[in-house]
Amino acid sequence: MQQADTPIHFIDFEGNATSGILEFGVVTLRGGEIAGTQTRLCRATGRVNPEETKVHGLSAEGLVTEAYFAAEWERFAGLRATGPLAAHFAPVENSLLRQVWPYPNQVPDFARPGKTVTEWGPWIDTGQLYPQFFPPLGSLRLADLIVRCGLQTELDEVTRQHCPPERRRYHAALYDALAGALLLRALLQRPEFAAATIPWLLQMSTPDADKRGALQQGQLF
Repeated sequence: MQQADTPIHFIDFEGNATSGILEFGVVTLRGGEIAGTQTRLCRATGRVNPEETKVHGLSAEGLVTEAYFAAEWERFAGLRATGPLAAHFAPVENSLLRQVWPYPNQVPDFARPGKTVTEWGPWIDTGQLYPQFFPPLGSLRLADLIVRCGLQTELDEVTRQHCPPERRRYHAALYDALAGALLLRALLQRPEFAAATIPWLLQMSTPDADKRGALQQGQLF
């Protein structure tokens, strides 16, 4: 299963287990290009600490007219049915998603073509891929990786096209999702990864050796 043949949905959430998801951003990559983006603000389900507001710029009071994230079931179930989900340090997004819906419907197992699962994962995780292939990389923060990979100018351009003006900043969900998607695309554009498959990306995004072994089927490429 070549990665160019299957959409990859890169996701970022702002919020945490206490506040709930306050904002989501989704970037769909298809054939290495940005095929679409989705984002909106969501009403808090719990307390939003002032310290958190300083980071992402969102407050419970400012979100009271927004619909709860739970209204997005059809969107996210639909995304998972069409392609694997991706994130930068995916366990965070996976945990927040599972807090709302523990399982999706029965969906394709993109790690093992031909099979189905009732799981949101496995995820493609740039937070796991980059340090494996570039070990002396240093900081794995999105902002640092974007600068180190020479992607800031391109990120500025695509965020002007896709992000609301007031959310063109790090720690805004669509902005961060676009940053992660550009990192994934940059990785896949390197000659040594030209033949990378979806199952291989999912395997290499799985840090646990036993779980990775369970995903492996035949050749990695």
